[in-house]
Amino acid sequence: MPRQAGDTRRRIVEAAYYLFYRRGFARVGVDEIAARARITKRTLYAHFRSKDDLLAAALHGQGDFDLARLQVIARHFPPAVGPMLDSFFGQLAEWAATPGWSGSGFTRVVVELADLPGHPARAIARRAKNVTEHWLTDQLASRHVAGPGQCAKEIMVLMEGAMILMLMHGDRSYADVAARAARRLVEPARASGTRRKSPARP
Repeated sequence: MPRQAGDTRRRIVEAAYYLFYRRGFARVGVDEIAARARITKRTLYAHFRSKDDLLAAALHGQGDFDLARLQVIARHFPPAVGPMLDSFFGQLAEWAATPGWSGSGFTRVVVELADLPGHPARAIARRAKNVTEHWLTDQLASRHVAGPGQCAKEIMVLMEGAMILMLMHGDRSYADVAARAARRLVEPARASGTRRKSPARP
C-alpha cells in the first residue's frame, strides 16, 4: 500500500475509533467519521466497504494498543500476588478517572451489537478479552497461584463488573471493592497450591 494511502487509512481508523468509543457505533455516521479524518466520504469508501468493516478495523487497532497497555501495566506490578491485584485494580481506577472515560470499548460494542451474534466486531472483541484473560493467567501462574486459569476468569468478571459500575455510578471505589474480592479469590488458591507442593508425610 502506498504511504499516502496508508496514512489516510490510519486517519480514518483513528477517527472512527475515537467517535465510536465516545458516542457508540449506532450514533456515529460515516459523514462524521470522514469529517474528523479530513477526507471525503467517497475517499472513506475507497478504503472501507462499509461502516461495519470500519468498526472491525478500528477494533483490530485497539486490540494491538490494549496488548501494549497490558505490558505497561505489568511493569508496575509488585512481586506478591495481593499487592499485584491492588495495583491492577488501582490502575483501572486511574484509567476511569481520565476525562471522557467510557469504560471498555470492546464491552460497549458487544452490548450494542447484542442482537447481531455474527457481527465480525464481536469476534474481535472476544479475542481481545481472551488476550487479557490469558495475560492475567500468566501473571497469576508466575506468582504460584493454584488454578491460575480459573482465578483469571473470576478476576475478569470482577474487572468487567467494576468498570460497568464505575461508569454507571461515577464511583471509583468499585475498583477497590473488586481488588478486595480478588484477593479473597486467590488466597485459598495459594493455600491449596502450597499444600499440593508439600512433601508427603511418611
